[in-house]
Amino acid sequence: MLSSFTLLTLVGVSFRLALSWLLITKFSLRLAIPQSLAGACLVLACLPSWLQPFAFSLPLGFVVGFLLPDVLLDRRAG
Repeated sequence: MLSSFTLLTLVGVSFRLALSWLLITKFSLRLAIPQSLAGACLVLACLPSWLQPFAFSLPLGFVVGFLLPDVLLDRRAG
């Protein structure tokens, strides 16, 4: 059986793929989040609730799945 973290990661990846596909087909746009912003969101998702500067209600698995391509790949405009 899969853990909830794995399932949330798969949901995040599939949401990212669907959103990217929709943006490319409808508007000819590519979704890219800067690595520094993606890293900051990952750190914010890892913090316990009492240490977060503001409420961040997305689970870590979803954030990892959604931002994984931006953290691993370095995409340059051009």
